[in-house]
Amino acid sequence: MPAEDFTYEMRHSAQYVLPGHARVDPLPEEEKEEPHARVDPYDSSSFTESPASYAPRYNLWGEPIDGDSLERQKTNDSQYPDDYEDDPNFEHDIEGWEDDSPYPEVRSAVSNTDDQDMPASTLRAWIIGIAWAVVIPGLNQFLAFRFPSIIIGGVVSQLLSLPIGCAFARYLPNWSIFGLSLNPGPFSVKEHVLITVRSSVGAQSAYATEVVAVQRIFYNQSFSFSYQWLLIISTQLIGLSVGGVAKRFLVSPPSMIWPDSLVTCALFNTLHSARYSGIGNMGGMSRERFFIYAFLASFVWYFFPGYLFTALSYFSWVTWIKPDDPGEFDAVLYFHGLGLTVVTFDWNQIAYMGSPLATPWWAQVNIIAGFVTFFWIITPALYFTNTWYAQYMPLSSSTSWDNTGQEYDLTRILTGDTALNVTEYHAYSPLFISSSFALGYGVSFASISATVVHSLLYFRKPIQKQFQRSLNEQPDIHARLMAKYPVLPDWWFIVILAVTFTFGVVCIEVWPTELPVWGFIVALVLSFAFVVPIGMIQAVTNHQVSLGIISELIVGYMLPGRPVAMMLFKTYGYIAMSEALTFTSNFKLGHYMKPPRPMFCAQLVATAVAGTTQLGVQEWLFTNVPFTCPDTQVFGTASIIWGVIGPGLQFSAGHLAMLASSTESNLFSTLMYFFLIGAVCPVIPWLITKKYPSSWAKYVNPLICSSVDYIPPAGAINYVPWAIVGFFFQFIIRRRYFSWWTKYNYVFSAALDAGTSISVVVIFFALQFPMDGTLGLNTIQAWWGNSVPYEGADYVGVPMKTVAPGDTFG
Repeated sequence: MPAEDFTYEMRHSAQYVLPGHARVDPLPEEEKEEPHARVDPYDSSSFTESPASYAPRYNLWGEPIDGDSLERQKTNDSQYPDDYEDDPNFEHDIEGWEDDSPYPEVRSAVSNTDDQDMPASTLRAWIIGIAWAVVIPGLNQFLAFRFPSIIIGGVVSQLLSLPIGCAFARYLPNWSIFGLSLNPGPFSVKEHVLITVRSSVGAQSAYATEVVAVQRIFYNQSFSFSYQWLLIISTQLIGLSVGGVAKRFLVSPPSMIWPDSLVTCALFNTLHSARYSGIGNMGGMSRERFFIYAFLASFVWYFFPGYLFTALSYFSWVTWIKPDDPGEFDAVLYFHGLGLTVVTFDWNQIAYMGSPLATPWWAQVNIIAGFVTFFWIITPALYFTNTWYAQYMPLSSSTSWDNTGQEYDLTRILTGDTALNVTEYHAYSPLFISSSFALGYGVSFASISATVVHSLLYFRKPIQKQFQRSLNEQPDIHARLMAKYPVLPDWWFIVILAVTFTFGVVCIEVWPTELPVWGFIVALVLSFAFVVPIGMIQAVTNHQVSLGIISELIVGYMLPGRPVAMMLFKTYGYIAMSEALTFTSNFKLGHYMKPPRPMFCAQLVATAVAGTTQLGVQEWLFTNVPFTCPDTQVFGTASIIWGVIGPGLQFSAGHLAMLASSTESNLFSTLMYFFLIGAVCPVIPWLITKKYPSSWAKYVNPLICSSVDYIPPAGAINYVPWAIVGFFFQFIIRRRYFSWWTKYNYVFSAALDAGTSISVVVIFFALQFPMDGTLGLNTIQAWWGNSVPYEGADYVGVPMKTVAPGDTFG
């Protein structure tokens, strides 16, 4: 049976149970449809209920849809593929796409049916979800201030919530509290989705907590809890307001597939589905059993690279031969080199940039092409020609240096009130950074302009259409199923925006933050302006273009010498966009799994609970535990580089003015030309695509320019294995064994993530946290397999050239 008949078989298989539904019995032989026949959603004879009961009741703007609109929708459906002619993810040769998604990734992970009567926002779902919204964010905040830090992902709560929910359904009495049933029946997949969203939406340490920590540690500013709470809530929730607008462009269109959400959907469907036989004639193992085997293998295996033999994680075997001679091995060093021969057997390293089983292969090609170009070609060219005096520093490092080759002593250029002492700055040294770090800034500049131009060239028509079209012109089955539910009112998002904007203004005005209200507004405008273009790229590629560097650049020029204002501007200018896309991604998960309005309430409440919990944990840590805070140190250093020294000295023509050569006085200012380079790059493939629509050029994406955003600290050990795994699963397996890929790919990705995450938690709390990390200090931690990666010139970061005592370079 062809792959496109997967849905038909699922509907008519006696062995398959739709997620959260009762078992579907096989139809009598005389009632079965022909193999290629699909239910016509507009044909009343296809349903037991009347057409009016099935027809979508609301369009995208909340207006009722009449019969004429449905007829226009049916007419427009036949033109659907033409609108996505240049979509690299679209499957143009699929038949019967009207009754399913035209994207195989979606069809393989998401059911095309829905049960509106299934319980979703139940009392037990709220109890379990809020409990997770306290536990997971609290633990992650606790662990974020340790070194090395770990993150407990949402997949942990996703797995553990199933037995908890089933236990609630089995043992709780069927009582009612304030009219809400304590036990409405079997634990449903929609309840599970909402619980997982509540636990994961605020799971990671809130970005604004770093601002609070840096203010306290670097600038001795311990403002009240009211300031901290207003800052957290405004930065975390202001993105939800723009999510209401963004979902029209990033959720409803079928082309916005959000690959990461598909992995989550596949795991939900696996956990809530009974065994089925697969696609076509391929029988084999059920998804559930496959997930269990892969999960257990991943859980057990991570004990080796994660604790017993950590050299498997950093398998830089060439540097182990001559560990103290960096000159001959710069090309293969992992920590501070190019890493040409580095491999890894650690899924955490492989999936550092996201699961390669979820990212489309064409997007991975863009990223790896950019990595090879910028990191393996341009960076060594800059290094070995000693451009920017690069040979006096490691090839790849996130540390800043002075002109003697030592780490930059920031205290020598600061006055007592954290302002820049220009005289001391010129007397001491300009700030130098490694060639990979400097090039990373330039490429980040290029990615912003490339994103803007790419969006204007490729997405301007879809955006214009989306302003004009309503949901009745969306033929995707999931959009039609969602149209049965009332849409989220726009005024909900307007209220959220008004409240969080007020919180933000109070926060920056009542306390001495040095960020004016107009600067706050500029940060929000910057953030909101990029939500749709960056979201469109993330929705199809699974990778987000960062606004962190451009935010620092803008505020550095706009408000020089104000480090606290710089941190706040960056937080509102970058995190508001990032949080908006997090909320939008969850809205897409709700679009697939069909709990619409409850998804909004779940995210709103859980984010506020998680942020409050994290503040309480952080305050307790500062008071009681002398933890190391590596991320806070990096954040604080960045505030001084961009807020105290500022881009005016670092990247403009005046930088390094004390150097003898006038041609070197604008050393790092050449990086500003990357804005122009990024703006020009998307035009070339666009022109090729206009002339040759089916050419390779349609796959070229701004991801090329944002490919090295993770460097440093990431390196070849993260990029190369990631691309190899992606090539195997997303290219070879997907093309040659499509049935296997459809059935198992996203389940396998979820199993690897889940097994590794649970293993990390067990290792930390069972083997690393007890006795303050000294358990096995002289035994398992001391043996060669756990010490060799952290020895020698590679780990220390020995440069190719050194400076004689009393001399300087530059």
